[in-house]
Amino acid sequence: MSITFIATLVVKPGMESRFESLQRELSLLTHESEPDTLVYDVIRHRTRASTYVVYGRFKSEQAFATHQASAFHERLVPPILACLAQEMDLQFFEWVA
Repeated sequence: MSITFIATLVVKPGMESRFESLQRELSLLTHESEPDTLVYDVIRHRTRASTYVVYGRFKSEQAFATHQASAFHERLVPPILACLAQEMDLQFFEWVA
């Protein structure tokens, strides 16, 4: 069964460029290295420039675990989290259609 997460993140003022750069790298490496990752997208709110959503969909729980255990995930996530103004809102979903 696939697993999907949606994370809403609010970035500290002035940290948007750094956050986006780190997220671009994470997304690129995820797509290049993890064939069982179906989607890993980062989007910015249209009117609240410091609010982002990360959407990830994986073929299985194991694919998600592999993503979280990757060396690049371990390297990039701490500086991504350091950019945040508040704790992220992370929610998990199951694919329906």
